[in-house]
Amino acid sequence: MERVSIVTKVAIVINSAWQGYNFRLNLARKLKENNYKVVFIAPEDGEYSDKLKSEFEFIHVAFKAGGMNPIDDLKVCLSLYRAYKENKFDIVLNFTIKPNIYSAMVAKLLHIDSINNITGLGTVFIKETLITSIVKLLYKMSLACSTYVFFQNPEDQNYFLSKRLVSINKCSVIPGSGVDTNKFTPVDHDNDGIFRILLVARVIQDKGIFEYIDAAYILKNKYSNIEFGLLGELDSINRTAIPKKRILKLHDDGVINYLSKTDNVREQLANADCVVLPSYREGSPRSLMEASSMAIPIVTTNVVGCRQVIDDNITGFLCQVKDSFDLALKMEKMFNMPESDRKKMGELGRKKMLKEFNESIVINKYIDTIKYILAKKSL
Repeated sequence: MERVSIVTKVAIVINSAWQGYNFRLNLARKLKENNYKVVFIAPEDGEYSDKLKSEFEFIHVAFKAGGMNPIDDLKVCLSLYRAYKENKFDIVLNFTIKPNIYSAMVAKLLHIDSINNITGLGTVFIKETLITSIVKLLYKMSLACSTYVFFQNPEDQNYFLSKRLVSINKCSVIPGSGVDTNKFTPVDHDNDGIFRILLVARVIQDKGIFEYIDAAYILKNKYSNIEFGLLGELDSINRTAIPKKRILKLHDDGVINYLSKTDNVREQLANADCVVLPSYREGSPRSLMEASSMAIPIVTTNVVGCRQVIDDNITGFLCQVKDSFDLALKMEKMFNMPESDRKKMGELGRKKMLKEFNESIVINKYIDTIKYILAKKSL
């Protein structure tokens, strides 16, 4: 009798095709190499969903990242239910808030295993509101339905454990999404006399954009050879989004150099002397990991998520959150350092990424966990 080959089907569920392409592609490729059939589930967006479709199956589900309409969310749940029932997935991997919440619940209904990745608690957890309480309740329900949960930093895990939102026997910490250290490698760039500082983030208040702008004003009044770059998406639906008109005015006035949004962040990082992220809270910030992997020294806030990717005074500087003056002070300190000292900082940052935050660590953890879950299920 001919032996039938059983293919394990894995869904990667995320709230945007752009994120799937930019943040989860290497995971999907590695799973495919290990003979898993991988399907992306995300909203269609044309450009990035088409790129994903060139390598993987793709199912459109209309997640609305910032929406609070229960009718829309119910439609998402029904779409997920139909997709999961039709495709008979063996396991689903969830990323970002709504997939973490709704996908885990739907998967449980259909007896499908799921792994949630808490990529960061974001705006809703920075300031406690009624919405925070609702999200906590939804998380508690969804994580009870999930098979396993990854956190991107120990403080987020401890927060969820302290609030009894997740069981300690089914969660662990991974080093964020990791960084592709083979792609983000050190490069030399010509010194034209301009010291380039770069912030890579969505253009929303919670990334510390206002503090960055204030600090830029402070330092531009003292030095003529510092440039403050800003690379990130405008017109975000996030409630703390900064208006496009204001950013473009600052660009026209020469306060910041707005670089828009790009898929080739490495090219922009290669021109930077220092990378900054004055965020209020993170999961494990990819922009800082990519910069450190390229041996670029960093400045970031002493907050959850950010502080884990930096060794203060060794790979960069920590500054106080929501403090424009301290941010300016640390950037000025970086600017005035001898180039050899900055280079040493960058080299130590690269070593830290190779040892602690290499993307292969994260991908291997996923593969090992998937194998364990499926093997346990087959017993």
